Amino acid sequence: MGYTRRKLLARLGLVGLEAAMSPIKKVAASSLMKSWAASAGSCPFRLAVINDEITQDFERACQIVSVDFGLRWIELRSMWNKNVTTLDAKQVEDARKILAKHKLQVTDIASPLFKTDWPGAPRSSQSETRDQFHADFDASGQDKLLERCISLCKSFNADRIRCFDYWRLDDQKPYRAAINAKLQQAAERCAKDNIILLLENEMSCNTATGEESAAVLKAIPNRNFMLNWDPGNAAALGSMPYPTGYELLPKDRVGHCHCKDVVSKPDHKYDWAPVGDGIVDWVGQLHALQRDGFHYGLSLETHWRGAGTPEASTRVGMDGLKKTLTKAGISC
Repeated sequence: MGYTRRKLLARLGLVGLEAAMSPIKKVAASSLMKSWAASAGSCPFRLAVINDEITQDFERACQIVSVDFGLRWIELRSMWNKNVTTLDAKQVEDARKILAKHKLQVTDIASPLFKTDWPGAPRSSQSETRDQFHADFDASGQDKLLERCISLCKSFNADRIRCFDYWRLDDQKPYRAAINAKLQQAAERCAKDNIILLLENEMSCNTATGEESAAVLKAIPNRNFMLNWDPGNAAALGSMPYPTGYELLPKDRVGHCHCKDVVSKPDHKYDWAPVGDGIVDWVGQLHALQRDGFHYGLSLETHWRGAGTPEASTRVGMDGLKKTLTKAGISC
């Protein structure tokens, strides 16, 4: 899907870059943001943004989420060029003060837990050596990383930790039971502190689709082991996330949802897009989430960078998400 200058400016609308806006448009945008903030109280979801999708400047990210987007929730992944799990004590306290200043609550700790190679298996073709949002933890450090995430939940008054289930193996069957056992062990550890462990379906990891997610949730019955449902990730792998994948999920175990969109490309498998501009049926998915009583974090994970900068692209993405919510008959 191409994004011409005209189309991009149309998508930016009232939430475009302030530098490109006339004073009249700025007043209109301000009115729109106030309207969004007023409707936030009636939103059935904890509408949020992953902070580093906007900027590594945490103060700036919180200001945009709170003031410009009119939200009360934020998801923490990395800031100040450090993964949230590697912040020192002073940085954690600084982050807490910034969150309090902007009256923001934390949906979850978006950690890189178990996003590594499964020990003893052939190296995954999906194994990545690139920087994972300023995190670099090998298999031997996962238990320590889990303890760190639990500590961060307490520091940020959050009750959820996002995790994965290791880089995707060409054949995971010989290792699936052991992987499930590791996830269950982690869930049991989290339960001691009343924390939910969220497994994200990730196209580069062993659980990527709705079908695979349903199988893992069935194998691990712990009530505090839930799914971070990401329809965009499932679509990137060629699966149909809604309605096909979603219909297979136990609805009471969907504990978080990431929002981004996907377009098919002739030269490669997929590319990211603003919510509402891709192949994911987000109107149907959002309506189904509301229908099924989902009331947890619904978090924009922009990924698309077609507006030039992360901040500008996230503004377009939030505009698309807000419009899609409206189309689904949901006031947020």
